[in-house]
Amino acid sequence: MKTILCFVAVLVSSVCSAASLDQSFGDVSNTVLSRTGKRVQWNRGTPQDAEAERYVRVLLNRSLTPNSAVQIALLNNHELQGVYEEIGIAQADVIEAGLLRNPLFSIERRFPGQALEAELVTQFIDILFLPIRKRAAKAQLEAAKSRVGNEILKIAAEVRAAFYEHQGNLQLGDLGVEVEKTAAASAEAALQLHQAGNTRDVDLASEEALHVQAKLDLSKGQALAIQSREKLNRLMGVWGEQINWTIAPRLPDPPKIENGTSGLESRAIEQRLDLAAVRFETLGQAQGLGFARFQQIGQQVEIGGRYVHEIQKEHSTGPIITFPIPLFNFGQGVKARTEAKVRQLQQRYLGLAVQIRSEVRSSRDRMLNARAMVDYSRSTVLPLRHRIVEESQLQYNAMQISLFDLLRAKQEEVNAARQSVEAQRDYWAARAELEKAVGGSLNGKLLQLSESKEVVHGR
Repeated sequence: MKTILCFVAVLVSSVCSAASLDQSFGDVSNTVLSRTGKRVQWNRGTPQDAEAERYVRVLLNRSLTPNSAVQIALLNNHELQGVYEEIGIAQADVIEAGLLRNPLFSIERRFPGQALEAELVTQFIDILFLPIRKRAAKAQLEAAKSRVGNEILKIAAEVRAAFYEHQGNLQLGDLGVEVEKTAAASAEAALQLHQAGNTRDVDLASEEALHVQAKLDLSKGQALAIQSREKLNRLMGVWGEQINWTIAPRLPDPPKIENGTSGLESRAIEQRLDLAAVRFETLGQAQGLGFARFQQIGQQVEIGGRYVHEIQKEHSTGPIITFPIPLFNFGQGVKARTEAKVRQLQQRYLGLAVQIRSEVRSSRDRMLNARAMVDYSRSTVLPLRHRIVEESQLQYNAMQISLFDLLRAKQEEVNAARQSVEAQRDYWAARAELEKAVGGSLNGKLLQLSESKEVVHGR
């Protein structure tokens, strides 16, 4: 009967532990969902794991978008799956904090003779510290949940930045092909004129040098596109046939109206989960600050019973109480260490808050500067270069300029377009970095599930 009761107790404890683990990860999942609109799945051998794998395959068979790339990474990145285990470790610590120490049984038999001694002792003083230990462990669990959530948001932002970087490199590669074709045409025209004796050797060499440089720039751009694609592959955790995904070769236009950038620093302090993790760690250390000294002494108190069987077949029983006499060590070291850890975590919190504010300002300024360059290129530089090409075409038709001048004007127009694309790529990358620095969306709105289970913007 006792064996059955013990088995039932263990089974109930395991079920409760699994339920608590699911609830803890569910809290993280809901936080990520409300800030990114994306779902996460902790692979632990459940039927949901297979569903997540099928969904990843579906997304990879479609043209990749920033949102689908983020979703693939959150479901498929193996390093991120390893980070999820931090919740399991912290949940195990909560279980451990709620358990008493096992009693110690000792038996002594002396030879020659028949003297026998047996004793059973345990540290019942642990009962007094159970609530403190459980509160501290729960605070550490909350810290672990915040750290895991922060890593998820960090990966999501890195995937977005990598996506736009690769998309921009593809677009720059297409422009590089146009520049190379123009330079090749100019070099070919120079060669024909030189063979006819109508141009100097230095002019031919200059055109050939420009063509060679254009080919080098094109090769460099293609190498950057390969590198950025592999970076995105690593973040998404794909390999084998999974890497054969496609992507639109052009960057999206920036939004017509930029979100307000005021108050981003304060919003980041409220939203950043790594800062919340340090706050929970500080709380966990402070939970037992007032009892550190008493706990150091009290945990050595033992209560139990002893049984003695003498040679004359007499026996006796009685209680055992063991407690330390705090003459030398009365917990002053433990108390000082705990106080130092609390102060250390407080300074880490303040230092991280300063760092977060700096990251927000830096990312915001990069984004706004890139946006200004994009707008200026589209409103001024590109129209000007286009007008120069049109005027050059008219003058070439009127035989007032050479073919080289016309080709050079077209090449400069493509170079201006390349600079505009670079600014556009930098804008989207900086925007993703700013979202990571803020710890959520730039408009300050969370996302919520509607009745149809679709993610919508919260009001």
